[in-house]
Amino acid sequence: MPPFHWSISNSQSFRLDASGVAGFFGGKEAITAMNTVHLYRGRRWLGWYNSPGSYTVAKEFGKISKSRLWDGLFPGSNRDPAVAFGLNVKTGPKYVASRSGTVMQQTGHFAHLLTQETDDLVLNSNSLPATRTTMISPIFIVAVPDIVDAELHVQTMSTHHIVFAIFPILVSFSTCIISALVTDWYCFAMILLGIIAGGVTCFVIGSGVIGIVKVDPAKGAPPGDGILLMQNGVVILKGKEKDVNAITKWKFSLKLKGEPKYTAIGLCSLLLEVQFLLQLLLIPQGSLIGQIMFLTSVIASWARKDYNGKLFCNTIGLDRKAILGFKASTRASMAAFTCFVLCEDLPRPLEDIKPMKILMEFVPNDTPVWQKWREQVVAQVERDDDEMSGFHPEDAHMVHRDSRPSTSLKNAKKS
Repeated sequence: MPPFHWSISNSQSFRLDASGVAGFFGGKEAITAMNTVHLYRGRRWLGWYNSPGSYTVAKEFGKISKSRLWDGLFPGSNRDPAVAFGLNVKTGPKYVASRSGTVMQQTGHFAHLLTQETDDLVLNSNSLPATRTTMISPIFIVAVPDIVDAELHVQTMSTHHIVFAIFPILVSFSTCIISALVTDWYCFAMILLGIIAGGVTCFVIGSGVIGIVKVDPAKGAPPGDGILLMQNGVVILKGKEKDVNAITKWKFSLKLKGEPKYTAIGLCSLLLEVQFLLQLLLIPQGSLIGQIMFLTSVIASWARKDYNGKLFCNTIGLDRKAILGFKASTRASMAAFTCFVLCEDLPRPLEDIKPMKILMEFVPNDTPVWQKWREQVVAQVERDDDEMSGFHPEDAHMVHRDSRPSTSLKNAKKS
């Protein structure tokens, strides 16, 4: 029986079409990694690896460039750089100011980031006293810090991040060398082109500078205390108007070189599209080993994904440990607790705040029972501490209890 002999590198009967994998998969991951390239100091120098999803990235960022040529190559409405890189794409919840009367049906990206930061604090929140439970509603009290001269602090890349950044680079260059050693020049050229395209694009985009578009309050504006109404919870903001504006009205800006046409971004997007088309044509012509090397370089870079969720807190100097969290067992309890917190430490009688307006935001039910309940809560809020008897906020039938929201808040602060 003749010995079995099969040369993998010279096999013409098996072809691993890795070009389809590179062009179809990994687009979202590549965009996510590219969105954070300007958030880390030195990150723009660490993009020299063969990344997947080049076609998706080219279509996404090519719309930034503004000219007839780029509009023809990348059809669609031109996008602001800050929006294209995911810095101002989300809207925040409704905001109601308790003292100035300002009502914003939707806030900006900063408010969205704050609500995202509070998601991790729900489990460690204090539970308010309750006699019944209908729906757990999280409540967060944020003491907004005094922002004197807020500047965006770009997150410095740590050693941990550098290790993960270097890994796909080493794999890409290693697979490129192995492809050359097996004389698969098709795959060698495509991996090398991917390294160059990724490195140049990362450098151009990473050279952008993040800033802040500020909104200054009017002179003589009252304190900016207010509430962010989430779907099933509330964030209570306490601070000066100018500081609360940072959460409700400020937004990021991104300045890239070549403004306003952004020709460099267009050239990078064109290079990524050329890379995709050449991979589509030439990778199937390579050997099996070369195709495996190409696919290995793509997978290694695909695994690289990071996101800086602390950018917002670092910008305004907000410490997550300073956010007090509570859990109410009913929506009525959440409404009364919020009302007491906003009116806490204010001189009586209340002049520049209307507790009834706050309660109506939570419980707008126009029935005799709820009208009577709101009147009872307002009466309790407007009393001096020495005159106040215990009131349980969740009871819609005006039954007096041994605890009230402001007492629970003080006990929570002590603990």
